[in-house]
Amino acid sequence: MNKLVSIITPAYNCAKYISATVISVLKQDYNNWELIIIDDFSTDNTKEIIQEFVEKDKRIKYFLLESNYGTATARNKGIEQANGHYIAFLDSDDLWVENKLSNQIKFMESNTYAFTCTDYEQINEEGQLLNKRIKTKSKTNYNGVLLSCPVGNSTVIYDVSKLGKFKIPNIRKRNDDALWLQILKKEKYIYGLGEVLMYYRVRHNSISSNKFKLIKYHWKLYRDIERLSIIRSIFHICCWIFLKALKIK
Repeated sequence: MNKLVSIITPAYNCAKYISATVISVLKQDYNNWELIIIDDFSTDNTKEIIQEFVEKDKRIKYFLLESNYGTATARNKGIEQANGHYIAFLDSDDLWVENKLSNQIKFMESNTYAFTCTDYEQINEEGQLLNKRIKTKSKTNYNGVLLSCPVGNSTVIYDVSKLGKFKIPNIRKRNDDALWLQILKKEKYIYGLGEVLMYYRVRHNSISSNKFKLIKYHWKLYRDIERLSIIRSIFHICCWIFLKALKIK
């Protein structure tokens, strides 16, 4: 019997994309999963779209927050509700390939890995490939994630039975990085599977599309959450800016 995977999906005003995301889970060739969707008080028809799926498949669970708290709070609510041996993360506009869960869990179990991620490719808002593959590293430790996080949020699976549950720090962006750093204080490495198992949707109006706005979130992550020195925090921000500039070129 395959072990249960709890898939955590925060959702906010994602009516345009959420159907494709949920369908990519329904198409998985690994069937023992629960999809926990946390609606962060959407103002569009996200709720109605999700409820149609809930009525058709009992593995899909929907929770509506009473206010817009942000993705960290939504993910924490999902983690609280999770019953799985594994926890996986899937953003409400990303897509999984059909063998995502089966291939990655096989990778974990055959190597006794507790914390893993995979390669992924970028797509545009219409779902068309941008011919840009983001490669992970075979293994990365805490300092490696601080320097250049090679982890796509919607590619991550970790073993709850070995590592337990975590509470994500409440910052609007980079809270996924904050979670990886928490886990890496308990588990030495995150291991990368060099297969494209996720499609990341690039949206021009998202916070993460504005790299300059992200600097303040990096600063908060380094200084307030990880308690790094001012000098080390400035160093890591400069490294991040440099690496982003290289990717632009």
